[in-house]
Formats: sequence, C-alpha cells, structure tokens
Amino acid sequence: MIVATDAPLLPMQLDRVAQRAVMGIARVGGVGEHSSGDLILSFSTANASLPAENLDPEKPYSANVEMLINAHLSPIFEATADATEEAILDAMIAAETMVGVNGAEALALPLDVVRASLR
Repeated sequence: MIVATDAPLLPMQLDRVAQRAVMGIARVGGVGEHSSGDLILSFSTANASLPAENLDPEKPYSANVEMLINAHLSPIFEATADATEEAILDAMIAAETMVGVNGAEALALPLDVVRASLR
C-alpha cells in the first residue's frame, strides 16, 4: 500500500499515518496473516521544494519545515483508512477472471454477491 499526502507531515507522523492503512485492510477482512505480505509506505509532497541556491554542498544551509500539529492528525488517519478500504474494494470489483500457470484459475468476484454483502 502506498499512502501519499500533501499535508505537511514529519517522518514520525507519516509512520502513524501508514499504521492507519492497516485499519482499511482490516475493514475488508485482512488480519495480517503470516503470509499476507502487507507493506505500507507513506510520504508527503509538502516541504519538497528548496531554493536551488541552497543545494550547493559547499555552503551550509538550513530550511524551514512546516508540520501539522499532532492534535489535527485524526482526519488524516480516518481518510487513510477510508482510502485504503476503497482502493481494495475497487481492485476486487475491477478484477477479471484469470488463468495462470498449469491452468490455475482465479475467478472474478460475482458482483451481485459483493453488492449484497456490502449492504
């Protein structure tokens, strides 16, 4: 799972955001089994631009960084869980029946059953 945001978050805050994606996985039935392979990476595009003159390695430089106050992270946590759940459901619904090696078949979900279970 890749979680991207334009909110100005620090690395420790982004770790916390990534943890909330697990809640979205859990909503659709994932429980982090031994072989699940669930990996989550989160990043922010905020604070990405430094003036070109500050990139000279011969000059020490500093940059101001904005951050969201921790007390205001809850809506981002909720949005992360919601978006993760939605992405998984979208992928499951869009999947088509596939045949792999040695005739192994993965069937598409019957959408009428999916709709009924989501009600």
